[in-house]
Amino acid sequence: MNYKQALTFCCFLAVTPLASATPASDAEFAQFKSEGAGNFSAEHGKQAWTTEVVSKEGEKRSCTTCHDADPTKPGQHNKTKKVIEPMAPSINAERFTDQKKIEKWFKRNCEWTWGRECTAQEKGDLLKFLMGAN
Repeated sequence: MNYKQALTFCCFLAVTPLASATPASDAEFAQFKSEGAGNFSAEHGKQAWTTEVVSKEGEKRSCTTCHDADPTKPGQHNKTKKVIEPMAPSINAERFTDQKKIEKWFKRNCEWTWGRECTAQEKGDLLKFLMGAN
């Protein structure tokens, strides 16, 4: 292997992990659209992120109860006080790379925060907002 081939191979190895951990692809957005969502809006996602609702326990909750208002910053679990890594893929490359995890956490967090599952539109809007956070 000559120098040029070795350099090309090293560059390939350096880039390969990034390609396998790409955040929310068009497939997730296409799935949400197939469930009835329209065009996605980062602005609507930001509004949803910060909207407070009163839970059945009488507590005010929003996504920012556990996640920072700025998705590039870490959050803290409301009860356990465990640190939650930033939601923005620009900071946390592992965010939104696994469709099953995306669905699991949307289901769990929407039910806890809003007392119901998120709609496909809300998921797409939130994802659009979080993916654009720098």
